Amino acid sequence: MWCKHGRRSSWGSWFGRTGIIVALFALACSAPSQPAPGGGGGQAGRPPGAAGQPAASAPTAPASAVGGAPSSASPGGAAWGEGLEPRRGGELTFIVGAEPPSFDGHRESTFSMLHWTAPHYSLLVTFDPFDYPRVVGDVAESWEISPDGLTYTFKLRDNVKFHDGTPLTSRDVKATYDKIIFPPQGVVSARRAAYSAVERVDAPDPHTVVFTLKYPQAAMLSLLASPFNFLYKADILEQDPRWYERNILGSGPFRFVEYVPGSHWVGRRYEDYHIPGQPYLDGFRAIFVRDPAAQVAAIRGGRAQIEFRGFAPPQRDDLVRALGNEIVVQESPWTCSLYVAFNNERPPFNDVRFRKALTLAVDRWAGSQALSQIAIVKEVGGLQRPGSTFAVPPDQLVTFAGYGRDINAAREQARQLLREAGVPDGFTFTLKNRDVPMPYEPVGIFLVDQWRRIGLNVNHVQQESGPFLNDLRSGDYEASVDFNCDFMDEPDLQLAKFLSADKSPANYGRYNDPVLDDLYDRQSREQNPEARKQLVWQYERRVLDEQVYAMIVLWWQRIVPHHASVKGWKITPNHYVNQDLRTIWLAQ
Repeated sequence: MWCKHGRRSSWGSWFGRTGIIVALFALACSAPSQPAPGGGGGQAGRPPGAAGQPAASAPTAPASAVGGAPSSASPGGAAWGEGLEPRRGGELTFIVGAEPPSFDGHRESTFSMLHWTAPHYSLLVTFDPFDYPRVVGDVAESWEISPDGLTYTFKLRDNVKFHDGTPLTSRDVKATYDKIIFPPQGVVSARRAAYSAVERVDAPDPHTVVFTLKYPQAAMLSLLASPFNFLYKADILEQDPRWYERNILGSGPFRFVEYVPGSHWVGRRYEDYHIPGQPYLDGFRAIFVRDPAAQVAAIRGGRAQIEFRGFAPPQRDDLVRALGNEIVVQESPWTCSLYVAFNNERPPFNDVRFRKALTLAVDRWAGSQALSQIAIVKEVGGLQRPGSTFAVPPDQLVTFAGYGRDINAAREQARQLLREAGVPDGFTFTLKNRDVPMPYEPVGIFLVDQWRRIGLNVNHVQQESGPFLNDLRSGDYEASVDFNCDFMDEPDLQLAKFLSADKSPANYGRYNDPVLDDLYDRQSREQNPEARKQLVWQYERRVLDEQVYAMIVLWWQRIVPHHASVKGWKITPNHYVNQDLRTIWLAQ
C-alpha cells in the first residue's frame, strides 16, 4: 500500500530498491518528528616537522575506531597500528567511486580527484595523520610567524625532488601558491577566496618562502595545509598553467605509473622521497567501482582492502556480518554537507519567495531520522558543522526558514509564497544531481518527494561527475544537489563557497551580494572568537534564511570499514587529509 504522496523510484543501489523506498515511504507517511538539533614530528609513523610550531586552531570531534562490530566505543589506536613497528612492502588496493573531472588539486574540490592523485604530491605543510588537526611540516622544515601575524616565513628541506629528479625549491612553492591565490586568466582556483588576506608570496632564496598578509588571519597556517595545495613545478606552470589538469608530476611518496579510465590507477614507491623510511608500501592500485553493491563485494572478497570516503550503515553492517574480526570500522562526524544550489539567474529561482518556499517544504528533522539509517547523512545544521565551534546555536537555527519543527505550518507558508510569486500548482523544474550513489541519490529522491508536498513536479536528472561539475560552473541548471566539504572546521572555508560569484568561483548560485562579502571579510579579520561567531551567524542567516541563496539538506557521517591488515591510517572528520598513503602499511 502506498501513502498519498508516495511514488516508486529508480533507486538501484547495493541494498536494492526496497531499502530506500521503505525508509522514504515511512518518512512520507509518518507524522512530523521534532528531534532536538544535533548538536612537529620525529615520532614513528609521523611526518617529521618543526617541533614547537603552532598547532592548527580548528576544532574537531573525536573519531572512533572499532573492530568486529559497528559501535561508538573505541579500543584505542590498535585498530590503526599505534605502537606497532611498520612493515615494509605490499600493494594497497583501494576503491574510488567516481572518476576525476581533472587531475588539478587547485581546480577541484572533490574526492574523485584527490583520492587518485594525492599520493603523487607533497605539500608545504600538512596535518599530522595521527593527531589531526595539528599542523606539521612536509616540504617545510620549519617556520616562523611574525608577532603582528602578517609574515609567515618557511624554511624548506634541501632534499626534496620531483619525480623527474629535479630539486623542488622555493621558486616552485611560490609558483604553486601564486596559481592558487592569484590565478591567471582562464585558470580556476577553487579556494582562492580563502586566501584573500595574502598580499604576496616571495622566494628570497631557494630554501625560503615568505607569505605577507594584508591583515592577520587566525586560520592561515591551517589554510596553507590544505590537502589540495599540491606543489607543482614552476617551469611547467610558466609554460602552461593548465598542464596539471591532465598530467601528473609531483614530489610525493609515490610515482605515477598509469591511469586506465573506467578501470584503475597505479602508483609505485618513490625511492628518493624526502621523508626517510617512507612510504612503507611498494605501491598502490586504486580501482574504479561506482556501484555500492560492487564496492561491498570487493571489500568482502578481498579484491580491495579499503574505500576511504565512507560507506552507509547497511554496507558497514553487511561487512561486519561477513568478515567479523577481519574487518575494522572507523567512524567520525564529517565536515561535509549536502545542499541545493539555486541558479539565481533563472526565473523563478531569481525570486526569493520561490527559493524560500523550497527550503520551507523540506522536513530535515524527519529526513535525518530516516536517511541516517540507509545513507551517510545524519545531522541537521547550517553552514558550519553541527556541534563545531562556530555552528549556529540550536535555539537560533530553528528560527531559520526550513528548520522549524512544525512542518505543516512551514508547508502552508511555502504554498502561500508560491502563490505570491505567481508559481502555478504543478510547476515543473529539473533537479540535477551527481551519479555518485551515496549520498546523492537518496537525498535527491528525498527532495523530490518533499517538494511534491507543496505541489511541485521535479525531474531528477543524475550526471557523471565531469558533466555535473561543468554544468554547475557554466550555469546550465535550474537547481542542483551539490556538496560543501572541507578539510577542517573553519568559517573561512565553509563560508567562501557562498561569497559573491565574482569573488568565489565555487559559488554556483550566480549571485553577487556585497553584504555577504563584507560580513565574510569582517569575520575573517575578527580576532575575538565570540565577536567572530556573531558575524558568522549573520552571514548564515542571510544565505539560508533572508535570501535563501542555497539550502543545506543534511550533514554527513563518515563510516570507513577496512581490512584489519591495513595499518597506519586513522580516520579524520573529512575524507581529504591523510590521503597520500605514506604512513599506511600492511600487516601479515
